Amino acid sequence: MTNFVAMPGSLGPWKGGRFSGGTCVLAGNPGPMTLDGTNTWVLAADADSVVLVDPGPDDRAHLAAVERELAGRWVREILLTHGHADHSEGAGLFSGQFAAPVRALDPAHRLGDEGLTDGEVLVHADLEVHIVGTPGHTSDSVSMHLPQRAALLTGDTILGRGTTVVAHPDGRLGDYLASLRELSDLVQTAGATQVWPGHGPVLPDAAAALTAYLDHRHARLEEVAAVLESADPDAGIEATAQQIVEQVYADVPQVLWPAARLSVRAQLEYLGRV
Repeated sequence: MTNFVAMPGSLGPWKGGRFSGGTCVLAGNPGPMTLDGTNTWVLAADADSVVLVDPGPDDRAHLAAVERELAGRWVREILLTHGHADHSEGAGLFSGQFAAPVRALDPAHRLGDEGLTDGEVLVHADLEVHIVGTPGHTSDSVSMHLPQRAALLTGDTILGRGTTVVAHPDGRLGDYLASLRELSDLVQTAGATQVWPGHGPVLPDAAAALTAYLDHRHARLEEVAAVLESADPDAGIEATAQQIVEQVYADVPQVLWPAARLSVRAQLEYLGRV
């Protein structure tokens, strides 16, 4: 993921915390690409058990912090929003510690016999997790609708601060825009009010966040199209992408330009220029 521009969300430091029916334990991996760190979500199923989402990095200190939050409750299963290492690398460590299977859309990231499927509903005691396929950031990205919490758990599809990278070539902008529209429709029909993201703070207004994300993507496309009008038609794709990054993402720290270039490649593909 990455944080390209200011978007709705807290401007102060994010430390995780407890919310109705769920707790965010923040991993100790902050950085330009991970904001304050990866959010590991602890979802209460009943008084004695939980479901974990995104164990984060392979970090025993983070494992210990999650274990303290469990306070003796057992882990029914571990779910992944997608396979990027900052979300999934600790899956083996967590699975071994808690004797729990790991479920993911991509079979390569599963530990156990079951994966995740778009449209399925996982039921654990008092917890329902509705799996929503939301490709775009990556091809294997899923979001999770938690109806009893009126929340969307979005991984890197929506962040608590800034915008996310469309990780070309695995991520595709057309898929991402369709995923945002699907989540927007879900918010309207199912009444989800909060976004519980993979990085950054909880967003209290899911509808506003999705509107801002869609508006931002369309504005970026207009900016890219404007640069293309004056670009050298004989320049190679890498040179063109670099020119767009330097002009459209001039206000972005250069440490993030490699990630911005991935999104630009996805934009060029969407516009039929790749």
